[in-house]
Amino acid sequence: MGCERVQQQASVLPTAPVEQAHAMIGSSNDSGVTGMAVFTQNGDEITLVIEVQGASPGLHAVHIHANGDCSAPDGTSAGGHWNPTGVAHGKWGEGEFHLGDIGNITVGEDGTGSITLTTDLWEIGTGSDVDVVGKGIILHAGADDFVSQPSGAAGARIGCGVIVLSE
Repeated sequence: MGCERVQQQASVLPTAPVEQAHAMIGSSNDSGVTGMAVFTQNGDEITLVIEVQGASPGLHAVHIHANGDCSAPDGTSAGGHWNPTGVAHGKWGEGEFHLGDIGNITVGEDGTGSITLTTDLWEIGTGSDVDVVGKGIILHAGADDFVSQPSGAAGARIGCGVIVLSE
């Protein structure tokens, strides 16, 4: 019968290395909160996935803060919001906003919640002003109102993590 063997060569295209960074979120203010933030670069975009456990049900603001330092029991060592562009606090994607203004996580009755954000405004491991590595991730006790300056009136810091390059 007419069977023909065709040999195909796999195309070998160079692919950009995948950069990844993460932060293990630990308790601040004796909240019992834990979690993980993972930043993954795919081309020009970075996707951030944050998952938290042990938080009270409802909305909780999450922000990137200027300092990768969680040594203070209340999380204040992480400093203020990361704002390399020097603009007013706001809601991500609407008008002016800090590059650290991630938004609110909805936490369910089981104490868990997650949020995903994809952007081309951050970098991983470049050392530039918009590099997330070396910054802090803070989970707040309350919701971000997206209006109050400079930080959205989100309340106490109940979770803190330091963003580091993943191996």
